[in-house]
Amino acid sequence: MELPQMPELMGLSLLLGLLALMATAAVARGWLRAEEETCGRPAGQKANGLPPDKSLKSKKQKQHHRIHKEKPQQHNFTHRLLAAALKSHSGNISCMDFSSNGKYLATCADDRTVRIWSTKDFLQREHRSMRANVELDHAILVRFSPDCRAFIVWLANGDTLRVFKMTKREDGGYTFTATPEDFPKKHKAPIINIGIADTGKFIMTASSDTAVLIWNLKGQVLSTINTNQMNNTYAAISPCSRFVASCGFTPDVKVWEVCFGKKGDFQEVVRAFELKGHSAAVHFFAFSNDSRRMASVSKDGTWKLWDTDVEYKKQQDPYLLRTGHFEEASTVPCRLALSPDAQVLALASGSSIHLYNTRRGEKEECFEQVHGECISDLSFDITGRLLASCGDRAVRLFHNTPGYRAVVEEMQGLLKRASNESTRQRLQQQLTQAQEALKSLGALKK
Repeated sequence: MELPQMPELMGLSLLLGLLALMATAAVARGWLRAEEETCGRPAGQKANGLPPDKSLKSKKQKQHHRIHKEKPQQHNFTHRLLAAALKSHSGNISCMDFSSNGKYLATCADDRTVRIWSTKDFLQREHRSMRANVELDHAILVRFSPDCRAFIVWLANGDTLRVFKMTKREDGGYTFTATPEDFPKKHKAPIINIGIADTGKFIMTASSDTAVLIWNLKGQVLSTINTNQMNNTYAAISPCSRFVASCGFTPDVKVWEVCFGKKGDFQEVVRAFELKGHSAAVHFFAFSNDSRRMASVSKDGTWKLWDTDVEYKKQQDPYLLRTGHFEEASTVPCRLALSPDAQVLALASGSSIHLYNTRRGEKEECFEQVHGECISDLSFDITGRLLASCGDRAVRLFHNTPGYRAVVEEMQGLLKRASNESTRQRLQQQLTQAQEALKSLGALKK
């Protein structure tokens, strides 16, 4: 047999090698396509879905994107009656308190600070505040002392009270100094509210079980009240400092008198009266500025206004003045604020606020989605002209137009009955001021 020539042999070898290489490539492509179909990712990528050389870079980008995404965004809200928004906190605000002299608003947040705001700046473009740091903890409740030279906070992790003294500097600012020792731990359940009597004689703390404690200013417990309500949802001191009240699982509000002797020495706590009329648990209550009126809101879907200026020592019960309907209260817990003159009732459910005229029981204003979180506190300023709310990182202040309308209605009625000229002039002046305020806000009803 004649052997093939050398060039022909080399060509045949190259052809066979090329065919083998093509077959191998085809098998590899098939295997990669099978992997893509099985794993749901393109061929040539690793398990993270990216080419090997981009994997590390992508992980860093994802981490950065996740951190950026998780950073809370400031909730934006606008309304024609929005007077101001206070925005210095970097954490969610849980509580606020107006000072008794009307000059300051204190706010506390989970950013480990308490902010003291100047109320005279509320209607200005810039809102100044002073910062007090809460070392190694954060405050969930804050209350001014009656002389406005100190404030107390409830520590979230420490579960106790801390006192801060306010020392005025030469430049007009303040230095905030915590006292060396916090109050002793006495409560066994989460705290729901704290307060200082306007007389400065005692401090109240209330927890979610059935305990309300009365303290002196040195941190000694004077009395322990068992509310017998299965659980407490709210408790507060009356503005007159005579009473402590609580509400909870039962359909009533219980009120006690805190008694002191003529020399200022503590004597006892005795039951004074109850607000009876709701058919389900009471969420919240509030006092008017003179403590002669109280308002309550219940899970039965109603709010009530009461006359509490009674001779309770002679067994006289409070009078029910008005009942209004608030269906949201039957499904979610609600907060309540009563204007200083008891003419306006503010109810907060979720992130919305509803304002009612207490004389007629009618809803007059509604603010929807005021905050990015549920509203954590609600309060009128001491003049009653502004309503403040918090729930995210901002405090929002609203013009109290129902309050101005109530003044207009009241002054018009008094003018018809006034016989003295000086009285008529005074009433007319108040009427004109209220009408001008409503006109400037575009809320004057024709």
